[in-house]
Amino acid sequence: MGSTVIDIPDGEGVVPGSKEKKKKVGDICCQFPIDLFFKEMKRNKHMTRKVIHSIKVGVALVFVSLLYLLDPLYKQVGENAMWAIMTVVVVFEFFAGATLSKGINRGIGTVLGGGLGCLAAIFAQAVGGAGKAIIVGITVFIFGAAATYTRQVPNVKKKFDYGAMIFILTFSLVVVSGLRAEQVLEIARDRLSTIAMGFAICLFISLLVFPIWASDELHDSLVARFEDLAVSLEGFSKEYFENANEKEKSSFNFSSKCKSVLHSKTKDESLVNFASWEPWHAKFGFCYPWGIYLKLGEDLRDLAITILSLKGCLKSPTQPSESNTCRQPVKEPCEALVASLAWTLRELGESIKKMKKCGSEDTILPKLKTVRQELSQMPGPSTSGTNNLERTDGLGLATFVYSMVEMVEKMEELAKHVEQLGQRGGFS
Repeated sequence: MGSTVIDIPDGEGVVPGSKEKKKKVGDICCQFPIDLFFKEMKRNKHMTRKVIHSIKVGVALVFVSLLYLLDPLYKQVGENAMWAIMTVVVVFEFFAGATLSKGINRGIGTVLGGGLGCLAAIFAQAVGGAGKAIIVGITVFIFGAAATYTRQVPNVKKKFDYGAMIFILTFSLVVVSGLRAEQVLEIARDRLSTIAMGFAICLFISLLVFPIWASDELHDSLVARFEDLAVSLEGFSKEYFENANEKEKSSFNFSSKCKSVLHSKTKDESLVNFASWEPWHAKFGFCYPWGIYLKLGEDLRDLAITILSLKGCLKSPTQPSESNTCRQPVKEPCEALVASLAWTLRELGESIKKMKKCGSEDTILPKLKTVRQELSQMPGPSTSGTNNLERTDGLGLATFVYSMVEMVEKMEELAKHVEQLGQRGGFS
């Protein structure tokens, strides 16, 4: 047999997908250092914000280093320029509200500590002799102990703990320095001015250059939790009523999202504290009711606990099996009720996200009332038959229904708090 050579034009006669695969591999190799990095940043918003924050801190350090690098500025501030660099390092935080909080605390603590320290040093110098050391020891003890006790007061610790710590540090350094009174005043003035320079640079970059607001983070994370609980509720319903073969194929773990909601308390408290320091931006005013966000967070955590308690229904020996006739009659009603509760959660979350009144009195609460009535009409142990009672299947189903009723009650409370947020937050 003879062989025939056929000319194949570029792209024709090639095995489908082979050329494309080679091209993709080449593209990946060429684009990986730059293009893939930026694509990943777009997909991961939090990673992008971390990169932005890192760049902002670097820029702030460059600006504050000019106090050392430029001779005219160095002649004015001298070695005290290190206090400006130190201020940038310790004050510049990820969120704008945290930066503002630490900066104001540092300023107040430095002014009060330096001022009182100067007065104590002047008084000790006037006494002179052995009385100087006694005066210094007494004042350091009194003010240090008083400020330390103040740091343990909950309301003060929440907002002014850092300021109290700076007060103790500054007061002690000024008093114990043992310098003459006129030198104490001069050093306190120079250090305060350089600290103010560092704080001004931090404030300018943090608030005006791609600001990262704690209020936005709190708002978005709260909205996301509504969706997480809705998905978890639907996941439980699917897992509870599907058969064993479908369970093996299902990889969704509805409890993981609930657990993430349960661990949100510390984050909420920190973000609310930082948000209360932030200036007016977007739709958040100076007196925005951030405290209601803490109430909503508590409501969502209570709801997450209830949903997690349903996990016991899947493994409890008192629960009817998937093929049991006790569970099948309530499958469709329960799935419909779960869908209604998930819809309610999404509506409440959407209301907060768009900052629009949800109209809970007109739509949400009547719907929840209807769900409660339908749950009360579902078959319980008394209607499940004696045989079911002997196998405790009816009791297991009643436990499931009771958990659903408890969930409705928590959602009613949640809807009231969302309505309260809309009224006090000025939702349209």
